[in-house]
Amino acid sequence: MRNPRKKLHRREEGFTPVRRSAEHGFTLVELMVVIVIIGLLAAIVTFNVLPAGDKGKITKAKSDISTIEGALEMYRLQMNSYPTTSQGLQALVTAPAGVNAAEYQKGGYIKKLPNDPWGRPYLYASPGQHGEADVWSFGADGKDGGEGANADITSWQ
Repeated sequence: MRNPRKKLHRREEGFTPVRRSAEHGFTLVELMVVIVIIGLLAAIVTFNVLPAGDKGKITKAKSDISTIEGALEMYRLQMNSYPTTSQGLQALVTAPAGVNAAEYQKGGYIKKLPNDPWGRPYLYASPGQHGEADVWSFGADGKDGGEGANADITSWQ
């Protein structure tokens, strides 16, 4: 009879350990399956996340244009006209040449002119083709026209 307090060793019971290589690593097939699954997950995430970035940039451009329009309206109310195309949007930040400095709002009408989300300055024309003052961005491609992220973002649409 065995002593219950005595530790049993596997060798005492006739067990001899056999090393099996399959238990010590992964096969090539298992690794390939995992890599394919990770690739599929990465593709799905990329496919679903990238368009959200474009939508965010378009929304930011629309917001920037709305902010610029508000500053232009304040300028018009105080100066009785919009800045000319040659004065540009910079007239919202600092008083342009030929403007009565006493009428110009101290600190400007906007603290800093933003660039569009693609790093280019917003375009401006006054008088515009679609209103008294037009503000727009050519979108991601930087060219007139386009669709999706490449579409123009304008103050008149």
